[in-house]
Amino acid sequence: MEATVGALAERLNGRVVGNVETTVTGLAPLSDSVPGDLTFLGEDTKLRELANCSAAAVLISTARESELSDSQRESLTLIVVDDAQDAFLSLLAETRPQRSRPDFGCSPAAVIAESASIGTGTNVFPTAVIGDDVVIGENCDIHPGVVIGAGCRIGDGVTLHPRVVLYSDVEIGNRVILHAGAVIGADGFGYRFRNGRFEKVPQLGTVRIEDDVEVGANATIDRAAIDATVVGQGTKIDNLVMVAHNCQIGKHNAFASQVGIAGSCSTGDYVRAGGQVGVGDHINIGTGASLAAGSGFHKDVPAGETWAGYPARPMEEASRVLMVQNKLPEMRSTVKSLEKQVAQLTEQLDELKSHATADAA
Repeated sequence: MEATVGALAERLNGRVVGNVETTVTGLAPLSDSVPGDLTFLGEDTKLRELANCSAAAVLISTARESELSDSQRESLTLIVVDDAQDAFLSLLAETRPQRSRPDFGCSPAAVIAESASIGTGTNVFPTAVIGDDVVIGENCDIHPGVVIGAGCRIGDGVTLHPRVVLYSDVEIGNRVILHAGAVIGADGFGYRFRNGRFEKVPQLGTVRIEDDVEVGANATIDRAAIDATVVGQGTKIDNLVMVAHNCQIGKHNAFASQVGIAGSCSTGDYVRAGGQVGVGDHINIGTGASLAAGSGFHKDVPAGETWAGYPARPMEEASRVLMVQNKLPEMRSTVKSLEKQVAQLTEQLDELKSHATADAA
């Protein structure tokens, strides 16, 4: 791309602070920007990261412009917009357009049961396998190696990337994206230990994934024993996440990579979990709660609270515990020194007692 800052500002309904004639020749994130690039200051980006910025211009939100110092204003050419990241991504989409969807229908190299129903505009790629009584909506993409078990129901605009597996009777809403290797509807990990052996508890429920959910690569969501494991509308699940049987996940949750949620847990809406969070079975996470990365949860989390640590506790308490833990080496040295002093004092006291007894005699 090549355009002046003034021309870009006009396209983005922005306002220029600096030289409107500055030429932009590329787009780059702030940390990688070089002369000629247009970059942006994210909502969470620290202002100090602008110190070594050599980009031709910086997109910045109206809200963050007021945070700049006078020297930063003088040294940078700015395009002030409502949302800097959105503006940057809109330009990026123009310069790096996505490949268009193919339109070839069902490949003869796919295996499709006669009783399956497939909507108009849906593509079924070679080597996909679709079982009996499956219903697939319109404008879906079923990529190579996907296996859809008997009786599954899939809405409109769904994308199943290569090697996704849907066990039988799973329900998928509209505009759902399942990335490569995701497995939906495997048996829950349910066993009873009797007479010296594990006996399998039949997993006779299903999985229901609601509209606009995205599930990352190699994530797994197990079917319920009786009713349904549910993932609520708009929830985003990262790669390598495990959601166990009978879980009820609310709307618009966001789980980062390697989160593990044990059986029969529930979450409210807008719950966030950082990477490698572990949640024990039968736990409830309240609406709007945030779970810090690497934390382990063994009891319910109230709505709206942020918890951290292992075992997890409210963030303020967890911070105090961490501060104490960081001082443990110093405290250990202090305790050892005190123990030595106590031993010396005890020895001296014993000597005084001995002398006092001798004098009395």
